[in-house]
Amino acid sequence: MKTLVNVLVCLLLSLPLAAQDHVFVETESFENKGGWVIDQQSFVVQGSSYIMAHGMGRPVKDATTTVRFPKKGKYQLWVRTKDWAPFPKGPGKFQVKLDNQSLPMVFGESGSDDWKWYNGGEVNVTNEKAILALHDLTGFNGRCDAILFTNAPKFTPPNKLDDLNAFRNKLLNLTGKTTDAGNFDLVVVGGGIAGTCAALSAARMGLKVALIQDRPLLGGNNSSEIRVHLMGDTDKNHYPKLGRIVREMDNGDPGNGNPDSKEYGDARKIAIVKAERNITLFLNTHVYKAEKANDKIVAVIGRDIATNQETRFAGTYFSDCTGDGTLAHLVGAEYRFGRESKAETGESLAAEKADQFTLGTSNLWASLERDTVSSFPETPWALPFTDEYHIDQPKADWEWETGFGNYNTITDAEKIRDHNLRAIFGNWSYLKNNKKEKYGKRELAWVAYIGGKRESRRILGDHILNQMDIQEGKQYPDGTVTATWTIDLHFPDPKNSKYFEGQEFFAGTKHIKVAPYTIPYRCLYSKNISNLFMAGRNISTTHVAFGSTRVMRTCGMMGEVVGFASYVAKKYNTTPRSVYQDHLSEFMAIIKDEPATTASKP
Repeated sequence: MKTLVNVLVCLLLSLPLAAQDHVFVETESFENKGGWVIDQQSFVVQGSSYIMAHGMGRPVKDATTTVRFPKKGKYQLWVRTKDWAPFPKGPGKFQVKLDNQSLPMVFGESGSDDWKWYNGGEVNVTNEKAILALHDLTGFNGRCDAILFTNAPKFTPPNKLDDLNAFRNKLLNLTGKTTDAGNFDLVVVGGGIAGTCAALSAARMGLKVALIQDRPLLGGNNSSEIRVHLMGDTDKNHYPKLGRIVREMDNGDPGNGNPDSKEYGDARKIAIVKAERNITLFLNTHVYKAEKANDKIVAVIGRDIATNQETRFAGTYFSDCTGDGTLAHLVGAEYRFGRESKAETGESLAAEKADQFTLGTSNLWASLERDTVSSFPETPWALPFTDEYHIDQPKADWEWETGFGNYNTITDAEKIRDHNLRAIFGNWSYLKNNKKEKYGKRELAWVAYIGGKRESRRILGDHILNQMDIQEGKQYPDGTVTATWTIDLHFPDPKNSKYFEGQEFFAGTKHIKVAPYTIPYRCLYSKNISNLFMAGRNISTTHVAFGSTRVMRTCGMMGEVVGFASYVAKKYNTTPRSVYQDHLSEFMAIIKDEPATTASKP
């Protein structure tokens, strides 16, 4: 049996691994996902990815894989799942099939929104090699993390996260086993616009770069999975060299939530990265562990979101471009979360008292006009809409947003996404069933199941950009990226709050104009982790200043700066901080696109 397990691991097949009396299947490793999709955004809570039947109200095709049992006979079936919208029972129903026979238990309608193992009853296994399938019954986001067959007497699989992770790792034979990706000059964690630009910038300066992205596409919020258009200007830069790579990534302005996925240029982004011989691209890889020596990162460990295979990335420098500050959190970098108080920052736009309020997460959606009338089911489990309050729109824009301090954008990512889905499906059901003249021939063409986040952790650097820096246009000697976006701090739309107090999903804002200003380089490296850069929405700012710096063209230019800074740091075998303290004039000459200089001290 051990030989069989080792062969399966080596071949990276998505067959379950048997240990003792257990046959354990991670659903994200199914050979054929059918119409089910992988969701990894709650890895920090789950310890794993899972798959979901995202059919927008139409049942999706079965997900299937091959299972090998150590022997025929009776097994107890356990399924790890949840009822994501229990009002009192939710819509995410599905069944497990073995060799094309549906097993009796229906999952996803328990009335509990806790992830846990559900007893699926006794199963008679008649073939040592069988086809296992997940059969969706609704198309409304049923989900499954893992499946266990066991003939161990009276065994119940663990639900506590630490115990579950240990159990999972043991049965997947993961403990202590990683593939070595090699040693890199710069390891960029996060493949959004900021991270992609950082990788390209560093690679073109001659550095050996690893670019690690936890989804199959690059671009983050600008990918076709989320579909947010790029904002911020690159043509008002004090330093015209900055923004050149951003413009390569820019696929025009398709708007938010465009139903045509091609408008977001996914293939072109990947092609640009793969054309760089100094970049090694690792897609579908979630970094969840790091190694440190004193105040220095030595390596990070990433887990493939589908196969669960683990890879180790060693590096000289690292850049956290995850948006969430994932790497910074893992290595103990100092950060802030939420709003500072006026007393702390001196900002007129700051909150009276510090709190955990953050801008929220959007799940965009779009409908299209068709030739014939279509129907959409009633959704008693969704948010309730009435003649008095509904949103009469054929597609979403940025305002469809959940968070606002009621949820933690990192640990509650699944709850936020699910709340957005309950709003989308509930509102669409109302429009389809009550405004048939306008919406009868329209159908949902696309709904994002990956959340587009705005704010979470902000990693602290040697300078914390604030409102006064922005509005007074302060010019620091290390001012690099020129930013132009307004101070754009979202809040719950008052009318939405009236009908959904505490459960808002629709936002308002007030744009406060700013003159073009520069972001100091000191906002782009950690104050207490000596080899950590950052670029994107997680840089060193106050909550108020973040309202202006967070847009993607601006974030992309930050990535370009990090690439240049990592080159200077490597040239002198020094730290990101030393680039500012000891080599600023040379670094700024690169930013200004001036002839090379050996000058060092500012």
